[in-house]
Amino acid sequence: MSIKEYQNTIYAGVLGKLIGVYLGRPVEGWSFEKIRDHFGEVYYYKNHVTGAPLIVPDDDISGTFAFFRALEDCGYDAELSAEDIGNAWLNYIVENETILWWGGLCRSTEHTAYIRLKNGIKAPESGSEALNGKSMSEQIGAEIFIDTWALVNPGNPERAAVMARKAASVSHDGLAIDAAVYLAVMEAMAFEEKDIDVLLEKGMEYIDNPFFKELVAELRRRCREAKDWHEVREWIAQEHGYEKYPGNCPMVTNHLALLMAFILGGDDFHKACMIACSAGWDTDCNSGNVGCLNGIRLGLECFEQGANLRKPVADRLYVVTSDSGETVSDAVLETRKIVKAAAALNGEEVEIPKERYAFEYPGSVQGFIPFDEQVEEQVLSGIENVRTSSGEYGCRISYEGLGKGVHASCCVDTFIDLQPKGKEGTSYFDVLCSPTLYSGQEITACVTAPDEKTPEFRFFIQYFDENDQLDLLYADAAALRQGKNEIRWTVPDTHGHAIYRLGITLCSETRLDGSIILHTLDWSNAPVRYAMGRSMEMTPSLTPWTTTTAWLKTFVSSADHFNPDYTVTFSICHERENGVVTTGSSDWDDYTVSSTLTFSKQDAAGLVARAKGHRQYYGAVLTEKCARIYKQKNGLRTTLAEEPYPYQIDETHHLAFRVKGETLELYVDAKRVLHTKDTEYGFGQAGFVVDSGAMLGDGFVVERA
Repeated sequence: MSIKEYQNTIYAGVLGKLIGVYLGRPVEGWSFEKIRDHFGEVYYYKNHVTGAPLIVPDDDISGTFAFFRALEDCGYDAELSAEDIGNAWLNYIVENETILWWGGLCRSTEHTAYIRLKNGIKAPESGSEALNGKSMSEQIGAEIFIDTWALVNPGNPERAAVMARKAASVSHDGLAIDAAVYLAVMEAMAFEEKDIDVLLEKGMEYIDNPFFKELVAELRRRCREAKDWHEVREWIAQEHGYEKYPGNCPMVTNHLALLMAFILGGDDFHKACMIACSAGWDTDCNSGNVGCLNGIRLGLECFEQGANLRKPVADRLYVVTSDSGETVSDAVLETRKIVKAAAALNGEEVEIPKERYAFEYPGSVQGFIPFDEQVEEQVLSGIENVRTSSGEYGCRISYEGLGKGVHASCCVDTFIDLQPKGKEGTSYFDVLCSPTLYSGQEITACVTAPDEKTPEFRFFIQYFDENDQLDLLYADAAALRQGKNEIRWTVPDTHGHAIYRLGITLCSETRLDGSIILHTLDWSNAPVRYAMGRSMEMTPSLTPWTTTTAWLKTFVSSADHFNPDYTVTFSICHERENGVVTTGSSDWDDYTVSSTLTFSKQDAAGLVARAKGHRQYYGAVLTEKCARIYKQKNGLRTTLAEEPYPYQIDETHHLAFRVKGETLELYVDAKRVLHTKDTEYGFGQAGFVVDSGAMLGDGFVVERA
């Protein structure tokens, strides 16, 4: 089969992963007895018990969808190495902040591997038993990040096994790698093979470890003989519980729990996730893995067998990395990346929508949810995916009793809520994020109004104001005509403050019951102009002791210190090379980024453009009495252009870095001092870079070139 024919199944695997993680997350860390006494069996989301939102950042999700980007970064090379995947770790992880449990050297397996990588030890040695010891190298993490390596290899278990082994070896070794490969192989085969026993048998052909084979064989025998899953769970606890193995989250216990859920769940998606969540141990990891495997094996129809698990999720997820414009994401966007990679690996071409929102997969709503403000006036009655008679998919927005004084409104997140409600906030993983939408960008929507009598259509944004409180801005109303409509709106200036949500509101002077269909919604390329002023202009209540603001959080920093500065806008300090701070999104291509910089004592300082992570970007800096444009690619920094340029410490200069097509230009105090050409990076974020020192930034402007 072609990759095109696998697309819906890939999407089902992505959804299964998300749903499984969100089901297991609220009870992660709970004992089996506590889960049993509170819930009996976990068939539905329990986030309300912890007070956390349903959609939270999670290492299982961020690592899964971030690390496989090594494929794109390496030109979809089927022979990419473990070292290449290790480079992706270094590029997309912000140390002590994103993706991993930062539990310390020789305490957290993934943190240990990251330290090895950072100190120049390449993968696979970074995750080896010889370097890190058996207990560290045989924890669960190799498995929880593995699903995407199967999703990009549908029906190709051989290649899935090779890629999964390399990916797992970045941080793990031994039995942990075997378990990860076994899961990935079964997932790759599940695109074609649906029989559980056949998958378990054929998957073992890729494993040489006798202990692992015996372990799985015994688990399968126990499952065949047991009356229910509780008996098997008791055997796992007695013979292979956490206390039987060193480390804090051993692979053996959790892999057995995952396989138990897979076998005894049968062809019931809901039951399999329930078992994984109700059994205890690492519930979100195990439920996420079995959810992905069954999503692939059973297809989109499996989500309709029980309670509606898709509706609350609405495709939403966070992929928290240094490529922060990609943090706020959805299952469709992540599926597109996987489909593109899978097609490239197979030498195929596949058509992927250009628009951010196209709702092309059955049931997808791409994060659109009801807008809950002024709920008493809200007459929205539904948000659902539909396929029209012409074969086009769209998001149907329905209303009942629309008339004077009421509205039907929905929205999609473009940033994060900086004031989350609940005792746990968002989660114990931070959400580092840049907005996906900025002032000066043009929004375009294609909308069908099927009824003769049509509502008025208005865009709106919800943004953080100068007091870091949420406020609303509305576009002018557009009168829809029956049939297709194209609606455009240039986002007004929020003076650099973050846009939290983009919304659609429908109004009418007379009573209407009906719906509209949103076919596509998009904004792309850099803003026409997006600007931040000085800190005191942005936040009048700012004091010299203020360390963060809502607008500062639109940047993601891997520099040691990044703070608002009382006299200008930013201060950026870093003790080593490559302290990078960025904002923007991955579709910014041709633009100029500029700021007025005061150079303190540092080796180099300046601007960044077209960043995809913090080790892949173009830099334009003043350094060593010269001006330089360079390309950073992983650990290699290549000078592209350089000219003498005298400047003194504590001097202030206005720098502008223009990237247009293959042309890169640096302007200092409005004079072009460098120009060169390069084609490595065509898109990406903008920001600052400091090597071993500090600088001040006065203002920040991005303008479309």
